[in-house]
Amino acid sequence: MPGLKPGFSLNGREWSLLAACLVAILVFALAAPAFATGGNAATILRNSVELLLIGLGMTLLLAMGGIDVSVGIVMGLAAIGVGRALGAGVPPLITALIGPLVGAGLGIVTAAVVVLGRVPAIVGTLGLLGVYRTAIFVLLGGQWLSGLPTDLTGLMAATILGVPFSAILIALAYLAVFVALRRTPFGPHLLAIGNSEEKARLSGIAVTKIRFATFIVSGTLAGLAATFYVATYRNVEMTIGSTLALDAIAAVVLGGTSILGGRCSLIGTVLGVLLLRILQNGLLLVGVPSLWQQVVTGALLIGVLSIEVLRGRLVLPVLKGARA
Repeated sequence: MPGLKPGFSLNGREWSLLAACLVAILVFALAAPAFATGGNAATILRNSVELLLIGLGMTLLLAMGGIDVSVGIVMGLAAIGVGRALGAGVPPLITALIGPLVGAGLGIVTAAVVVLGRVPAIVGTLGLLGVYRTAIFVLLGGQWLSGLPTDLTGLMAATILGVPFSAILIALAYLAVFVALRRTPFGPHLLAIGNSEEKARLSGIAVTKIRFATFIVSGTLAGLAATFYVATYRNVEMTIGSTLALDAIAAVVLGGTSILGGRCSLIGTVLGVLLLRILQNGLLLVGVPSLWQQVVTGALLIGVLSIEVLRGRLVLPVLKGARA
């Protein structure tokens, strides 16, 4: 399928990302002995969970020619729902479902604004970002939601045949998206919309339905990320998810998904997430203040887009991709 990398074989961009990950690991291992430990590797993987899920949704949105800069705050609102349910004694299995349900509901709101309201995605989701951020402040009353029970933690930390439950769920999410993209009409239609929404509409593709569904899927994945977040940290802070949208966009674009739509790579997204988290973790261990992590993320994003422009694969204006 043109524009979609198979996901189980690596292309040039993905081999480069893999090499970059290995080089970064080597450099940080030499610069900070604490980096090359099993405990730190587990920390990097643990810190990648939410970004892997949100990045998967962002991959679909960008491939469609859309974007959602509010997705991190969507995770925050879903986390509040999960935290409140956990604190109220709701059974863990039901609590685990609250995150994806809240995320799906907020995805419907986003889709209504962007798709039905015909508001440009960058504008609509930026507006929702402000609304959702205020909602978090109001719901938390200016205080952290902390000291939550461990019931959900035990459930999400379980293993199946020695494999962490979180890894299984993430793998299943990526597999489901891969199958949808490769084995159903959803994939070609999504990429066709990303290449040219008008041509896709003229060819009989249900553009509105696919765009609406994609925003809901992205919201659901953000909600699932919220469940993992609460299960791991057992708190919800005021600033939850504030940098996740930028991290997701950077990781997905690093992985080879076009910010203008029509091209995506699932394995590229995974490698982009890992590279980003390796860099952030390594810089922290060598003494670089965490404030500079977002500088690195932004610089990587600008650098990749600049290379795409120079190679002629990205045609300005860049915000053409924000139309959806």
